[in-house]
Amino acid sequence: MRFLRQYSYHMEILIKASQFLLSLSLLIVLHEFGHYLPAKLFKTRVEKFYLFFDAWGKKLFSFTKGGTEYGIGWLPLGGYVKISGMIDESMDTEQMKLPAQPWEFRSKPAWQRLIIMLGGVIVNFILGFLIYIMIFNVWGENYVKSEDVKYGMGVSKTLENYGFQQGDKLLKANGKVIENALDINQMLLMRNVTRVEVQHQDGSTELIQLPEDIDMELFQSVGMDAMSPRFPFVLDSVLEGSTSAMAGLLKTDKIISVNETPINYWSDVTYGIQNAKESASIKVERDGEILDLDVAIGERGKIGIAPKLTDKDYITMSHREFSIGESIPKGISEAYWKLRDIVVQFKFVFTSKGASSLGGFIAIGNIFPASWSWPAFWSITAFLSLMLGFMNLLPIPALDGGHVVFTLWEMITGRKPSDKFLEHAQVVGFILLMGLLLFANGNDVYKWITGQL
Repeated sequence: MRFLRQYSYHMEILIKASQFLLSLSLLIVLHEFGHYLPAKLFKTRVEKFYLFFDAWGKKLFSFTKGGTEYGIGWLPLGGYVKISGMIDESMDTEQMKLPAQPWEFRSKPAWQRLIIMLGGVIVNFILGFLIYIMIFNVWGENYVKSEDVKYGMGVSKTLENYGFQQGDKLLKANGKVIENALDINQMLLMRNVTRVEVQHQDGSTELIQLPEDIDMELFQSVGMDAMSPRFPFVLDSVLEGSTSAMAGLLKTDKIISVNETPINYWSDVTYGIQNAKESASIKVERDGEILDLDVAIGERGKIGIAPKLTDKDYITMSHREFSIGESIPKGISEAYWKLRDIVVQFKFVFTSKGASSLGGFIAIGNIFPASWSWPAFWSITAFLSLMLGFMNLLPIPALDGGHVVFTLWEMITGRKPSDKFLEHAQVVGFILLMGLLLFANGNDVYKWITGQL
C-alpha cells in the first residue's frame, strides 16, 4: 500500500509538472514572438530567439536561419529574443560601444521601439482573451446556483460579525443576482462587493452592508476562505507528523466539537480552527468514548487533517453551452474580470501576509490538477497569460514595462536616456527581479519543508 501511495504521489507530481512545463513553454514562445514579429516588420535584426535561457552559452538545441539563432536553453526561467542594438538580458555592452547601424533597435524611431517592446504583453493579453473564448465555445461553463447549495454556506467569524449566518444562501451582490455561488470569495476580495442579499435558514432575507475595506479585512483574517458550501464529512486522513497526529487524533475519530463549536459540517471545523489562537480544544468520539484533545495550530492555521464527503450531492452543478457568437462576449467578459482581479489583488502583495504568500514555480505548478484535464489546462494557461502580461508591464527596468517607460519619456520630452543610464537601470532591474525570484521560490521551499505545499 505504501508503494502504491508513493507511486500515485509521484505520478501526480509528474502530471502537474508536465502541464506546467507545456503551459510555460507556450506562453514564453508566444510572448517572445510578440517582440520578434514587429522587430522583423521594422527590419530590426533579431540575433537570437530562445525558449529558456542558454546561460553561460549552454543550450539543449539550436539552429540558425535568416540570421537568427533559434534554440532551447537549459535554464527554464523564461526565454528571450536578443535584438541588435538593445540593452537587454544579454548585457552586450560591447555592441553598444560601436556606431549605431540601420538594422539596430537603437536606430529605429521611438514609436517603432515602443511597439516592439509592447508586442510581448499585447500577445499575452490577446492570447488570454482568445483562450477564454475557446474554452466557453468548446466546453461551455459549469456553475452552481445558490439554491443548489444543499446545506447553505459556511461563513467566517469576520462575516458573522456583519450579519451573515451559518447556512445562508446567497441571492444578490451589489444588487445583481449571483450566478455562481462559488465565486463569492473572489467577489468579496477583488470586486468591490459591499452589499450582499442572503436568505437565512429560517427563510427570511436580509441585505447585509459591508465596509469599503472588507477586501483587506478578509484577506488579513481568512484570505479566500471567507465563505464556502457546507458539507457533512468524516475524517479522510490525519497527516503523519502533523499537530493533530501528535495530539493523538485518529482518522477513525468522529469530531464532536472544536473550541466548543458543535461540528456538523466541515466548515464548522475550519471555523473553529480559524478562531483559535495557538491551539484548539477538539472533542472527539472514539469507540463510544468522548475524548478531549489539545491540538496546536500549525503554520497558516493548519492542523493536518482532511475531510471525506459523506454526501456528494451537497452541491448540484449546472452547465450551459455557448455558440461561437455567444462565447465571444462571454470569453471577453471572463478575461476582463480575470485581468481586473490580477490588478486589484496586487495591492495585497504589499502586506506582510501577502509577501509571505508569494509563490514561485512550485506554487504555480500546484495550481494544475493532479490528473490531466484540457479544460483546466487551458483555463490556467489563459490566467497565467494575462498575469504574465500584467507583470511584464510593471515599470521595472529589465521588464518590458521599464523599457516602455523610458521610451515614453523620450517621446514626451524629446530626450533619450543615455546608453550608460540604460545599462545601469538594466542591472538594477535584474537584481530586483532575481531577488524577487529567490524570495518567491524560497517561500515555496519553506512551505514544502513545513508541509504547507
